[in-house]
Amino acid sequence: MLTGDNQGTAAAVAEQLGIDEVQSELLPEDKLTQLTAYQKKGKVIMVGDGVNDAPSLAKADIGIAIGAGTDVAIDSADVVLVHSDPFDLLNFLKLAKATNAKMIQNLWWGAGYNILAIPLAAGILAPIGFILSPAVGAILMSLSTVVVALNAMTLKLKRS
Repeated sequence: MLTGDNQGTAAAVAEQLGIDEVQSELLPEDKLTQLTAYQKKGKVIMVGDGVNDAPSLAKADIGIAIGAGTDVAIDSADVVLVHSDPFDLLNFLKLAKATNAKMIQNLWWGAGYNILAIPLAAGILAPIGFILSPAVGAILMSLSTVVVALNAMTLKLKRS
């Protein structure tokens, strides 16, 4: 946790959130320096709410602003949490992982469908008497789109 707050406040918040590593009383440029150092080790998510967080929110791989924060923090971030509950970050991360999984499923479905359907539509089985009519091909293509949309909608069902 990188914060401009004093050590006592930072330690109390870090304990509540289960954060082990805390650096407090940092200026905005200090946060930016630390964030850049962390980025050399991997991807970095920055969560902030104030003007002093804006440079780091913009530089982070994913900048997340707290909705009750300043306008400049909100404008600098990639994502805005509507509520001021830090645990909403966990919900965001779960949703991001689930969304990524759905995208991969839909890409595999679309690729698999096209790997089979395009050769059939091109007439690869015509020598043995199987010809896919353009009308059937259009219906199957529409059905593929419906399957992908329905699969995407299951993401919302799991969250309800």
